[in-house]
Amino acid sequence: MSNTFQDAKARLADVFSRIEASDDVDERLAHPKIMLEVNIPLRMDDGRLRVLRGYRVQYNDIRGPTKGGVRFHPQVSADEVTSLAFWMTIKCAVAGLPYGGAKGGVAVDAKSLSRLELERLSRGYIRAIADIIGPTRDIPAPDMYTNATIMGWMADEYYTIVRKNVPGVITGKPVHLGGSLGREAATGQGALFVLERWVERAGLDPNKMRIAVQGFGNAGAHFACLAHQAGYHIVAISDSRGAVYSDAGLDPELLMAQKRTHREISQMLYCDSSVCESNIYKVITNQELLELDVDVLALAALENQVTEENVERIQASSLLEVANGPVDSHSDTVLQQRGITVLPDVLVNSGGVTVSYFEWLQNRSGLYWEEAEVTRRLKKTMEREADHIFEAAEDEGVSLRTAAYLHGVKRIVGAIREQGTEEYFAQDPG
Repeated sequence: MSNTFQDAKARLADVFSRIEASDDVDERLAHPKIMLEVNIPLRMDDGRLRVLRGYRVQYNDIRGPTKGGVRFHPQVSADEVTSLAFWMTIKCAVAGLPYGGAKGGVAVDAKSLSRLELERLSRGYIRAIADIIGPTRDIPAPDMYTNATIMGWMADEYYTIVRKNVPGVITGKPVHLGGSLGREAATGQGALFVLERWVERAGLDPNKMRIAVQGFGNAGAHFACLAHQAGYHIVAISDSRGAVYSDAGLDPELLMAQKRTHREISQMLYCDSSVCESNIYKVITNQELLELDVDVLALAALENQVTEENVERIQASSLLEVANGPVDSHSDTVLQQRGITVLPDVLVNSGGVTVSYFEWLQNRSGLYWEEAEVTRRLKKTMEREADHIFEAAEDEGVSLRTAAYLHGVKRIVGAIREQGTEEYFAQDPG
């Protein structure tokens, strides 16, 4: 494994220096349990055959079946997927879910595929990994450039393979195919619940806080809209093609509507509406957005967006990690030294996997909840775990990330200890 995975594991060193844990724990968390690499034949609409590289990594299942999304993105690699599966292991423990961590993906530009090609790829991916997934073994879900429709295709392909309907094998499905109400907005909603809890504890006024949002996919878009509705001022939003900035504030719902139509964000598209008559909106680069002087920089794009190359230029008072791993370990230390608060990904974006867990429960019981009930349960979970982490950070005098890792790793340590460690087996039974 290369840099991203090594960087991800490096965060454990400080954690293990602060708790009593057997060497067994370090050894178990140093290696993924299963790494599957597959080649997926894809018949294109014009008759050509392409073979795409896919992955599924099950990192650790000590606390239950593994759980994690599937992303379709050109940068998908074994290193990236392994890192994401590692983070999912920590995240599920942080959220108190009875899951281990997994992740999957295919190296492909999903935006270049037709809908029929996308369906064939989705079904082909499931055929390639069907032997290692299942509702009590490993449960995929949507991630970057995958969605409810794709999860529906994947679930249907699995049903065809096993000759029975097993809705709990995939979460994030369409509601009419066994999905949960509230799942689509869950990651963004959970991130807002954490932010609101932190703002409340810090004695800040949401109506006076300015937020820049990097990334306008599912998580970033829902977070921006929900934060806007809660009274925060969204002053900048970016997607993979560009960014829009306004000191007076943006309307994320208008941008969502424009992006559905035009598939990108720009000043021209945003200004199709009369709200732009004052001509105070402008296009900026993604890097300029990262360096804005705002109260909260919400990172909802890819990993490694804040690195040693730009960390000294970050001006935000706090960072909210809606994406996985957007700040590398070196920059994390620098930000802490500069007094910039980082609300960590393993807490902030755990709303998605939490509502996936709710969907899994509903699938297995056959009893489905109203959206208000899903949101109530999500809020309770996010606030409970956030409070544990905020209090631990204060008590231990550590960063929120270290506190979050301590919180999750202690649960993993408990599970490993109960199965027996070196200390137990080395004892003389006499």
